[in-house]
This record gives sequence, C-alpha cells and structure tokens, in this order.
Amino acid sequence: MQLVGSKASQRLDEVGEDSVTLLPVEPEDMWHANNLIGPEDVVRAHAIRKVTTESKTGSTMSERVHTNLTIRVTSTFFDPGASQLHVSGTVIVENNFVSLGQYHTLDLELNRPFTLWKKYGWDSVAKETLTDALKQDKEGAVAAVVMQEGIANICLITEYRTVLKQRVESTIPKKRSSSNEQDSGMKKFFDKTLSTLIRSIDFSIPRPLLLASPGFVAGDFKKYISEEGTRRGDKTMMAMAKEATVVHSSSGHLHSLNEILKSSEVMATMKDMKFSKETRFMDDFFDKLKKDDGRAWYGTAPVEKAVLEGAVGRGGGVLLVNNSLFRSMDIRTRKRYVAMVDKVKADGGETRILSSDHESGQRLDALGGIAAILTYPMLELDEDEDEADAGQAETEDMVI
Repeated sequence: MQLVGSKASQRLDEVGEDSVTLLPVEPEDMWHANNLIGPEDVVRAHAIRKVTTESKTGSTMSERVHTNLTIRVTSTFFDPGASQLHVSGTVIVENNFVSLGQYHTLDLELNRPFTLWKKYGWDSVAKETLTDALKQDKEGAVAAVVMQEGIANICLITEYRTVLKQRVESTIPKKRSSSNEQDSGMKKFFDKTLSTLIRSIDFSIPRPLLLASPGFVAGDFKKYISEEGTRRGDKTMMAMAKEATVVHSSSGHLHSLNEILKSSEVMATMKDMKFSKETRFMDDFFDKLKKDDGRAWYGTAPVEKAVLEGAVGRGGGVLLVNNSLFRSMDIRTRKRYVAMVDKVKADGGETRILSSDHESGQRLDALGGIAAILTYPMLELDEDEDEADAGQAETEDMVI
C-alpha cells in the first residue's frame, strides 16, 4: 500500500481526522483496506455505473460510464481467495450520473487510488492498521502444503492471514492393490499437486515451503520435487525442494495447520514472523489458563476490569484482541476496545491485534475475541458478570 498525494510527505501522527488517499499495489493491500474501512466512513473511488437515457422518441439506451463516486459506507465484503474488496454504501456527492442517496457498491482495484475519511477520526488502532498497511519491508509469505495420500491443501501464510489457494484430490489405489498401481497413483498425485502448487503460488521470489503430513507422504513429495527439478533442469523447482521443511501432522486436512505452526521446526524457521509470534502468545495464554492461577482471563468484562486495574502492563502483560471487534457498527463498542488498547500501551504492556483470517485469531474468536495475560494474579474477575446474570434471571422470574 502506498500513501499518495499531499499526505505522502507527512508523518502518520499528523494525519489527524483528515482524509488519506491510498494506492493498493498488491493483493495483500486489499485485506488491509478491509480492516481500515468501517461502517459510516466515507470512501471516494473509481466506479463504473450503468446509465439509462431516454431519447425524444421514447426509446431508451443503456451504457456503462466511468466516474468517481463518494459513498458513506454501510458494509464491506472481502473475498480472501480472490483478494477482492467490495465497499457498499449510499452516494453523498451527486454528479451527472448519480443522485444523492442512491446505493452503489465500489469494487476497489489494484493500482487505482481511493480516498478514505474516517467518520470518527483516526484512533490509535486505525493508525496502527494504516502503519502496517504502509510497511515497505514486508516479510515474504510462506507456502504450505498440508497433505495425506490423495489429498493436498495448498496454502499461503502471510503476516496477517492464511489463504487456502487450492485443494487437490486424487484417487490412490488401496494398499491391497499391486505396488506398481499404488506407485503410479502416488506419482500422479504428486505431479498434480506440484503443478497446482507452482500455478497457485509465485516461487520466483524465494520463500519458505512447509510440507506436512502423517507418515512419509510429505518427505516423499519433497524428494519428488527435487527429482523433477533435476530432471527438468528447473532451478526454481530445485530451490523449492532445498527450502522445503518437512513437518509431521495428524492429518492432511486444513485444521492441522494449527499444530504445524506450533512445531519446533516451523518455530525455528519463522520465529520472527508476526503470525508465529501470535501463535506463541496464544499458546502461552492457554498454558496459563490451564494452570488456573488467575493470570489468564478472557471475555470483555473480566479483561476490561484487569486492564483498568493496571494488571496488563509492564512486566509481561499482553492484551490479545481480534480485529473483528474494531469493526463494530456501534461506535461506543469500538471506542471501548480502543480505550483498552491505549491503556495497556500506556501501562507498558504489549497489545496484539490478531486477524480473524489467521489460525491464532480464530482460536481467540472462540474465546469471545479478547483475552489477556496478566502481570500478576487476579481472582474472581468474572464474579460481577455472574452476579449480573443471576440478577437478570431473578428479574425475569419475577416478571413471569
């Protein structure tokens, strides 16, 4: 993502409540744009509008015209597979082709700028999201193939999300078949998987490759890539095999990616990447939760209470928040979570905004989207919540 126009020369802390014009230059930028644009924000971008005109004789003619539209956002839809972002809303600036209040969906495109006004200003979370989007030193995404006999899931793991690029399925003769038939079936499966992998992910840029499976399937596939690269004289393919890390997994299905990212081989290879750090934070949280020593809490009310008490600060305090919570239609709800983030930062703690498109964010989502590791134990933080629930139940009983 690039900052264009007069704002390009400004520091991010000078953005204030003004608009910014951004230029998406790669598919990952659409994911960042989706996180930046919220309900009631204003977006101006290129649009194609179908216009119908009527002649003096009464005949009608339709044509598609290119124009710039300014809308107030009501919703966004992000397609992670195609990295496409659709922004819907009502027109607030009329022109020759549209009237005020008409509904339109903008399709944001690569290499076409769009301008964004934040309805409620650029708070700390929005500025951090913008900073992440503008990073030029982005680390390379990791390719992963989670497989077993006859099934291969080809994924791309970026700093912010995990994308399933393709799923390969192939029929492998059973063990009771002749060894020649089974070998031929595995060769066809490996050939299909390799061709799909090369077609789905760009390996002209060197990137780590994870191969995971139960048994010896992943190891045999790595050997196949190396042999095919040598046979074809393909340096890219030989480099792929050399960079590949073979990891054990319980199955070849996508949910096994969680255990793969926690394996010692993967942690050693990608210990500095954002998603690897977030996986470690979630693992650390669950370890403390199992101990039940009062240092791990989840849910909005208990975590907020701990933050206000200063228990998520310097000395090991970590606040984990799912990015979906900052897309709430209710501005008070959004400000509530932003205030928690700001308080933890002021107290010297660490904040991590996890992506709901990543394995770690999905695990956090199962806990209500927010959790915290405390610097010191606090017990019965959820007591007030239980009392409130009990009070509500008593009230309901009295009404009945």
